[in-house]
Amino acid sequence: MNSAKNAPNPAKLTPNLGLKHRNSFGLDSMAEFAYEITSADQLPALMKELRDKKLAWRVLGGGSNVILPESLPGATILINILGQDLVKSDDTYSWLSVGAGVNWHELVSWTLEHNLPGFENLALIPGTVGAAPIQNIGAYGVEIGEYIDSIEVFDSTAHAFVTLPQEACQFAYRDSYFKQNPNRFIVTKVIFKIPKSWQARLQYADLAKQFTESNSKPSAKQIFDAVCTIRSKKLPDPAVIGNAGSFFQNPIVGNQQYEQLIKEFPNLVSYPDATGTRKLAAGWLIDQCGFKGKRIGPVGVYEKQALVLVNHGGGTSKDIMGLAKNIQEEVLGKFGVQLEIEPNIL
Repeated sequence: MNSAKNAPNPAKLTPNLGLKHRNSFGLDSMAEFAYEITSADQLPALMKELRDKKLAWRVLGGGSNVILPESLPGATILINILGQDLVKSDDTYSWLSVGAGVNWHELVSWTLEHNLPGFENLALIPGTVGAAPIQNIGAYGVEIGEYIDSIEVFDSTAHAFVTLPQEACQFAYRDSYFKQNPNRFIVTKVIFKIPKSWQARLQYADLAKQFTESNSKPSAKQIFDAVCTIRSKKLPDPAVIGNAGSFFQNPIVGNQQYEQLIKEFPNLVSYPDATGTRKLAAGWLIDQCGFKGKRIGPVGVYEKQALVLVNHGGGTSKDIMGLAKNIQEEVLGKFGVQLEIEPNIL
């Protein structure tokens, strides 16, 4: 009887849940069975049920980095595990435990309010904390993987909770062990390890020039504000026009290919990569192919930033993917560079 009393409440089930307002592209999509998870201890029973019923499943976080089909058969798991706590601190680091359902931008704001700088370059990135390590989100020279101590996940293969240390996560540019093993792990909690010796990260020109005129050393809050301003100017608000932010990854090329490209295209925009290679600006490549501001039916390319595909209303995943394929083919033909899609395609 005690075990029954202590059993967690089951995950809330909603059949035939419309997901239009749960994805930033605003795509019409219907989940056959939607399960809301508010506590990690609800997962074992749910995953056993899905396994016994042989139901396909996928996880949907904030819906800001996905392309949804018109129907999602089987189970769609909505992660709404909240809460953040400072769990440990020493002279060098602070350790922060955060639920996977916490809004990412709200967490960045919270860390600054609690004197835990380091995430400010990643302000205004949409989505949840649980999705952040899967994609290894990054912006303006910072990737979240460098701040992660460990990640608590439910491993559907082992049917058990596992804590993976940073080195097991295999973080790379917009990539991770979780992304390489889709539909196996469900992130429930992320433990961040934040250095107490903070330094401004101003490698990117767009960000650095916000402070060069004043010749001042910016605070973390000033960088946060500058990043929010830049992103607001470049990226459309999903509440106004459907989008998933940057649609393509910035391609990385070797030095030999870069030298060939720069000879043919002297204005090529690129950045040095940590590995000694070059990261090309995908938005510039797309713009040079004439796609910026172009509209094809209900979808198109944002007029202020060619890296962003938009849904003007009524677009489907087929419309988005058709436009994406067109862009990929044109860029490959003109530059010999393959663009990789950043959002997850469900």
